[in-house]
Amino acid sequence: MEKKETVKIDSDLKELIPVFMDNREADIAALKKNLEAENFAEIEKIGHQLKGVGGSYGFDYITEIGREIENTANKNNIAELEQLINELETYIDTVEINYE
Repeated sequence: MEKKETVKIDSDLKELIPVFMDNREADIAALKKNLEAENFAEIEKIGHQLKGVGGSYGFDYITEIGREIENTANKNNIAELEQLINELETYIDTVEINYE
């Protein structure tokens, strides 16, 4: 992801977002660990969870990449999963949050 993405989040969620982001960093660590172990079932599960949680907090990209991770885990494609996990990590590290 080359450009810094900005998401608009409801200000009612402001107190929840730091924990949400910490949880996504934990997901990334778990994805990397499971990729190293070639535990595709667990990667698929985490992808499914990302798909479900992203949009509910206003992070549509997390939903999209979660779907891709889930689908790619079914194919046991290590190289593509590695790329998707790196994209997610870059997004989490660089996304700019504006509260409305």
